[in-house]
Amino acid sequence: MKFLNLFGRLNSAVIGMVHVKALPGTPLGTLTMSQITEEACQDAEIYRDAGVDGLIIENMHDVPYVFDVGPEVCSSLTVVCSALRKLCPHLPMGVQILSSANKQALAVAMATGLDFIRAEGFVFSHVADEGLLNACAGDLLRYRKRIRAEHVQVFTDIKKKHSSHALTSDVSIKETARAAEFFLSDGLIITGAATGEQADPQELRDVSQSVGIPVLIGSGVTLDNVERYMEANGMIIGSHFKHGGHWANAVDPERVKRLMGRIRDLRE
Repeated sequence: MKFLNLFGRLNSAVIGMVHVKALPGTPLGTLTMSQITEEACQDAEIYRDAGVDGLIIENMHDVPYVFDVGPEVCSSLTVVCSALRKLCPHLPMGVQILSSANKQALAVAMATGLDFIRAEGFVFSHVADEGLLNACAGDLLRYRKRIRAEHVQVFTDIKKKHSSHALTSDVSIKETARAAEFFLSDGLIITGAATGEQADPQELRDVSQSVGIPVLIGSGVTLDNVERYMEANGMIIGSHFKHGGHWANAVDPERVKRLMGRIRDLRE
């Protein structure tokens, strides 16, 4: 299995989130690329030294998000991802570019030697806070083939956070999961309703029993609830690893150490 080959384990792989500071050209952007890259490297070093199983890089500070992501964002993230790849050459690493810039994320991953991307809007249309987001699986995987990036895995959100799913209210999360598997997703991501909000453990069980591909938790894992999610193939953790448990803050080494220690105890 590709997931096992990448992370070295099939359950409870921990993927630490690197929230890159606001990039040039975005409303909150004030830092130079050197400063942005340095802060991202500091976070990555903390994660690496604490023994996380992987990293994912994301431009979450680039609010408000747009669908038409400019070349300055992609080039800036290429710089950051290249630096992190050099800093952590053996750590599985991925990228997500908001909002739903999935082709761009594939291009950045291919150019910088990353291993996976997190993709929004893979199957079924829904209304995100940026607007209407349509399914992209067919175009995205054809693009991956065209640029010879088949080695880059595509992990896909289903019934994603920060969105209304009224358009597909008659389609269950299990049916959505099976559709994403049929459309060749490499792994599924389940979240709560918003960043930092915990996912439903029952949804994890339901989806895991419905598909034969990896299922990851994409939000809300904490020291207090991590035991509920140990059967997930992976856990993407951002907010809980930050000072004060808030996603926009810097990574807190003590929070990372405590949670990784708890996870190692639960794995035994």
